[in-house]
Amino acid sequence: MNLENELWSAANQLRANSELKASEYSYPVLGLIFLKYADYKFSKIEQNLNKKFSDKKRKITKDDFIAEGAMYLADKARFKYLLSLPEEENVGKKVDEAMLLIEKDNPDLKDTLPKLYSKFSKFLLIELLRLMDKVSSNIEGDAFGKIYEYFLGKFALSEGQKGGEFFTPTSIVKLIVNIIEPYKGKIYDPACGSGGMFVQSAHFVEMQKKNSSSNISVYGQERVLDTVKLNKLNLAVHSLGGDIKQGNAYYEDLHNSINKFDFVMANPPFNVKGVEKEKLKNDKRFIFGLPSVNNANYLWIQIFLSALNKYGRAGFVMGNSATDALKSEQEIRKKIINSGVVDIIISIASNFFYSVTLPCTLWFFDKNKAKDSTENKILFINATEIFTQIDKAHREFSEEQNEFLLNIIKMYRNKKLLNEHNSNKQILEIFKDENYKDIPGLCKVATIEEIKDQNWSLNPLRYVGHKIIKKNKMDYFSKITELNEKLNKLNDETTDLNNKVADNVNKILGSLNE
Repeated sequence: MNLENELWSAANQLRANSELKASEYSYPVLGLIFLKYADYKFSKIEQNLNKKFSDKKRKITKDDFIAEGAMYLADKARFKYLLSLPEEENVGKKVDEAMLLIEKDNPDLKDTLPKLYSKFSKFLLIELLRLMDKVSSNIEGDAFGKIYEYFLGKFALSEGQKGGEFFTPTSIVKLIVNIIEPYKGKIYDPACGSGGMFVQSAHFVEMQKKNSSSNISVYGQERVLDTVKLNKLNLAVHSLGGDIKQGNAYYEDLHNSINKFDFVMANPPFNVKGVEKEKLKNDKRFIFGLPSVNNANYLWIQIFLSALNKYGRAGFVMGNSATDALKSEQEIRKKIINSGVVDIIISIASNFFYSVTLPCTLWFFDKNKAKDSTENKILFINATEIFTQIDKAHREFSEEQNEFLLNIIKMYRNKKLLNEHNSNKQILEIFKDENYKDIPGLCKVATIEEIKDQNWSLNPLRYVGHKIIKKNKMDYFSKITELNEKLNKLNDETTDLNNKVADNVNKILGSLNE
């Protein structure tokens, strides 16, 4: 059992024996991981400073730690102080005070750290402190970041739909990051959740043997304050700085994003109803117009596109219905396609996300693609049959599957293939060599004319089709396309009904409380 799994099993067992819900437990536990990380970094810098000033007659100061890029910790914010408290002490109060001290000495973390530990039983809190102290002071690399990400994913899974609002599954994030290749520049996520896109971008840069802090800068916007706090903690335990602001991206462009960013990555909420479009009429981000339908998908898509500079790339998750949506959404999609920025569209199977069980699509824009062989072409990939089942209700991409999909794109871009996770064997079985070709049921490069003939649809199944079955002459492609269109319509109707039911329940509960 690896360290992350061992810690999670123990922490989850402690919660099971308490009266706390997962939602009450997650933020404080993530805060303790942060506290242990901060103490670890502080100790390392302290050792270095003691050596540096060993022959000088002056005390090491707070400014010395800040100069070394470390958070400063007062004595009563140290992990060893909290562990050594006598039994009669109010441990929860002391941990709350430690968090306040850290915020006071490190203004970037102001109002970010959890201060809810007084609600925990003394036994539970002491056991959690002891558990986190098991993380060795000799660990290397990004161990605390890995622990934080692991716990974040587990908490999101346990919280179901609510968890899906702040967490995008790691295998999806990895695929998006690896496709848009954020080697250097400004990265923007206007629906940034807990910051997974930023963290994976940093991992990507570090895999190139480069320093992420000096090569990328991250900018995010998030509507929910508690999620902003999770994001800032996540960046902190990965030693990343970032400009994360709270605000509703439909109405507030807090980073003045137009034409500003090298990379945009996001997993926005799908099919949102009720956006007040009157407030958006003069907003220059919506360059192709506002959709007339009560659905925000094409607001998000234009928010992403408008934020890219002239060389920018974007990768984002979108509900399946956006690929075939009609009327005003179709007109906006037509304009986007004709602008030449759409690069790749990938269909993903159902059950990848915690918030929705429906299948989704990954969209990729590249404003610089007109200068290479992919001009006036779009690569469509059907990945709906590529997944690893992790439990009855959830799926993910394995490392090999992720690399396989990435290598299809590398062939399309005439780039060298990867084989770190042994995907080359499957590539050669299907493609016969390392050169791209259309494969029925898997991938196809379509021209703008072909897309026009399909009523400007960006649904991969319209182009990729299914594997040819010689013994059966039934037109599976047309049948499945028809069924998919019906499913998309039903999905939209389901969303409307769910919203109406939720509104009615809230009204009933409100009347009962009066």
